[in-house]
Amino acid sequence: MAITSLDLGPGAAALQAWGGQMAAYGSNETVVDKAPPEMLHLIDPHWYQFPPMNPMWYGLLGFFIGILGFISVTGNGMVVYIFTTTKSLKTPSNIFVVNLAFSDFLLLGLMAPPMVVNCYYETWVFGPLACQLYACAGSLFGCVSIWTMTMIAFDRYNVIVKGIAAKPLTVNGALLRVFAIWMFSLLWTVAPMLGWGRYVPEGNLTACGTDYFDKGWLNRSYILLYSVFCYFLPLFLIIYSYFFIVQAVAAHERAMREQAKKMNVASLRSSDAANTSAECKLAKVALMTISLWFMAWTPYLVINFAGIFDTITLTPLATIWGSVFAKANAVYNPIVYGISHPKYRAALYARFPALACQPSPEDNASVASAATATEEKPSA
Repeated sequence: MAITSLDLGPGAAALQAWGGQMAAYGSNETVVDKAPPEMLHLIDPHWYQFPPMNPMWYGLLGFFIGILGFISVTGNGMVVYIFTTTKSLKTPSNIFVVNLAFSDFLLLGLMAPPMVVNCYYETWVFGPLACQLYACAGSLFGCVSIWTMTMIAFDRYNVIVKGIAAKPLTVNGALLRVFAIWMFSLLWTVAPMLGWGRYVPEGNLTACGTDYFDKGWLNRSYILLYSVFCYFLPLFLIIYSYFFIVQAVAAHERAMREQAKKMNVASLRSSDAANTSAECKLAKVALMTISLWFMAWTPYLVINFAGIFDTITLTPLATIWGSVFAKANAVYNPIVYGISHPKYRAALYARFPALACQPSPEDNASVASAATATEEKPSA
């Protein structure tokens, strides 16, 4: 008697369905298979060796970048609003803070939504031109952020190291520097769209960035020089500034202790001393935001160098998370200011009591005592 059918039960049916779903991961399918035909000329052959990623990773990436986008737009929007509408925060130095928040606002405000959509479709779906613009925008806002932080470091150097001998920063001077930052960054980030370097889909093809697999020297020279002028040079200038800031602060504290000892008093906390203390607190805030920027973007720099020098095998999962980690820098600054900037915390509490912890009396006292002595002195 022939057996025409065999019912193996629900457990075997589920196993069979799972096996069918996972078959692609052991077949000839690749991570590139879902890419639209018009994108194929931009995709490096390197990515064809990798099988499709587990759909779970696309879901996690989309969810993560969506959350980052919401936090960044809300947090940086709040920073821009508070700093531009609070009288005590409308100083020339704080123009740099507003520019930094505006750049971070645009970074994830413009880049998170497309990536969420791409994660849903598991590939880049917006076409070659949008890929170029997406990568250019990410590079532009990252470059604007680090050079704005460099200007903030220079301002802290000017106020703390040079002191009363420093030439005060004016509103026009700050605006001119901001304009120069945007023009300088734009020149570097538009170059790949004009033939020097190239922007291509990267990782699991849900985002676009620099082409770090093209071994031609035209492409290599772009990545190397871009990293010099938009990573290593700002890093050197910031380290230079903070080296002298730390020296000046240490010398000031030492002089204060010696003077107090001579006068046989516990401390000398005049309005000048209180002002210096407030300026040092703001320098610490700036240093924290700068450190977080370098922590966020260094893995992406390593990925680019690993690609052009072929030092390690780059996988879709590792590279796309490196890209997302760099973009995550946009959410750090509002958190840092919310925790560490005394005047911002006070203004945030006054406008939105539910969104901020009330500044401690110590912070209020230090800022208030410094304010009378530094009415014209900028603070970032």
